[in-house]
Amino acid sequence: MSDRYMGLALEQARLAWAEGEVPVGAVVVKDGEVIATGYNQPIGRHDPTAHAEIVALRAAADKLGNYRLPGCELYVTLEPCIMCSGAMMHARLARVIYAAVDPKTGACGSVLNLFDQERLNHHTEVQGGVMADEASSLLRAFFAERRAAARKLPASS
Repeated sequence: MSDRYMGLALEQARLAWAEGEVPVGAVVVKDGEVIATGYNQPIGRHDPTAHAEIVALRAAADKLGNYRLPGCELYVTLEPCIMCSGAMMHARLARVIYAAVDPKTGACGSVLNLFDQERLNHHTEVQGGVMADEASSLLRAFFAERRAAARKLPASS
């Protein structure tokens, strides 16, 4: 079942890529039903908080009519950052499942593990590595395309 939901998150990531955004997608699931989706949109929305996870959390909260999302799981194609991890804990998610690790900003163990802080009042279960190869390949291809496009730009005089 995890692969099915992560596959949907990867579809969301491809939507981000199509809009020129870093391809990260997220899906919120409650009781086996997808209740919200999101993909990275900080560039298009001019909003530094419009990460895939935040977009999906906002949509889930709207659907449920509650800023708390107990019993919900969030599937995301890239290890969440500190901002998104904090929002997930405040939403009281039951579980976060991510695909690829993020060695530069990952807050599930790559840079730090925010979810492992015993002093915080809510603890969300975290699982990483679900469909990691697919998510990593998508990210690598996106950045390779960006680097190739940048090399083709004419030099400024």
